[in-house]
Amino acid sequence: MSAMSALRERVAACRAAFRTDTDRGSGAAAVIIFAFLFLALAGFVVDGGLSISQRERAADIAEQAARYAAQDLDVEALRNAPAGTKPQINFKNCDTRVREFAAAAGLTGGALKSMKCSVATADRIEVNVDLTYTPILSGFFYSEPLTAHGTAAAEPATGPAN
Repeated sequence: MSAMSALRERVAACRAAFRTDTDRGSGAAAVIIFAFLFLALAGFVVDGGLSISQRERAADIAEQAARYAAQDLDVEALRNAPAGTKPQINFKNCDTRVREFAAAAGLTGGALKSMKCSVATADRIEVNVDLTYTPILSGFFYSEPLTAHGTAAAEPATGPAN
């Protein structure tokens, strides 16, 4: 064996003795952590958007149902009233009208049952709607359905007399 090859063997042995491979596999741990964080953030974005969309939908349905119920005017009283008199709503039919609208809008089950008139007078109709939905991505951690509430009011209005 030559001196040069002996020196090479000795250098290789020293390198092997001082080599520390303590960072082996640390890249895999980082990938797993970042994948989990990405899924968590995606869950917040997707389910947060779904929550906002369901609240807007509940408010829209409540508004449309209130308008539909407020259109049930007492026509006889309106015809016999003096000019400029504010129309009166048949408020006793409010719950029936709201459920009619809900059925026509395609709502079924709990959403249909939860729709109700919270305020029903001859001058004002207020409707409450509760829509339930299940989160998409955060459903892995939270499996209970969530409820979005919507409330809207409607009053009869008339334009100028002809």
